[in-house]
Amino acid sequence: MLFMKDKYTFPAVFEREENQYCVNFPDLGCATFGDNLDEAMYMAKDLLEGYLWGLEDEGEKIPAATNPEDVKVTKGQFVVPITAHMVDIRNEMMNKSVNKNVTLPRWLNKIAEENKINFSQVLQSAIKERLNIRN
Repeated sequence: MLFMKDKYTFPAVFEREENQYCVNFPDLGCATFGDNLDEAMYMAKDLLEGYLWGLEDEGEKIPAATNPEDVKVTKGQFVVPITAHMVDIRNEMMNKSVNKNVTLPRWLNKIAEENKINFSQVLQSAIKERLNIRN
């Protein structure tokens, strides 16, 4: 298992283009934008957290961040260090619901629906019981 830090800071290159700000993370090869600077900052943080969580989830190594002072920019560009707080995003992503298809005999499905059985709750309870998970 890879060591996972609680926060990462990566340099983001911002550039104003017509009616929006484009944001690029040169160390990661991903980009986003916002209609104004505040939105671009929000989107940059959201992208960084989601991208890094994806790397962690796939067991991939997170690259080292370049020092913001060492990032080369052209005229009109500026560098902003963006910090991803991973504890919150990990909790959010790990508790996000996923869809599962379940196959049941028609008769059982009919009776369950007539009794207003919540299939998701029953499946979660059964899996937790099977795995001896208490919460």
